[in-house]
Amino acid sequence: MSLPSLFTNRRTFLATVSAAMLAFALAACGKSEAGLQDIHGIDLSEATFGDGFRLKDPDGNVRSLTDFQGKVVLMFFGFTQCPDVCPTALVKAAEIKSLLGAEGDRLQVLFITVDPERDTPDVLREYAQAFDPSFIGLYGDAQETADVAKAYRVYYAKVPTGNSYTMEHTALTYVFDGNGTLRMALRHEQTAEESAEDIRKVMALK
Repeated sequence: MSLPSLFTNRRTFLATVSAAMLAFALAACGKSEAGLQDIHGIDLSEATFGDGFRLKDPDGNVRSLTDFQGKVVLMFFGFTQCPDVCPTALVKAAEIKSLLGAEGDRLQVLFITVDPERDTPDVLREYAQAFDPSFIGLYGDAQETADVAKAYRVYYAKVPTGNSYTMEHTALTYVFDGNGTLRMALRHEQTAEESAEDIRKVMALK
């Protein structure tokens, strides 16, 4: 069942505000020589948050950024019953991988659930791989989810909907370089082409 248009608009509003607040918070940090130039997303080269995570994949293996050394990682927080923002982001991630051509093999997409109550390992696996077989869903318990969201300044909240509930959440996609360093955030409104252009710049970093 689709969400009311008012709530969908609220989700879009939250995504826009999240991006604006993150950009404002980082504006005073300045930009190092290693900063990314002329990108469509938000440069996080000077960010002092997001030191890593330890979450489980659908097979029960504990994963961290060190498992993906040498790959550019796209990290998105969402939930499998998300009606619009999450599938849009993951469809775009698959398009980005395709646009990168042979370099697409250097891209790893991670989908971190903010709804571990309903997103079981099997559900996460099926959902993530429906967009691309290489995409990996990650989960933790309620406290681990709260901790990793806080570490990456991600907002999420459970919202009652009659006899059930949905989730509000930040709609940015974080991008890490091949060394596991947080480099940028892709805005939800960016096109796949703009995002691929940004990611190529991250791939070119030494």
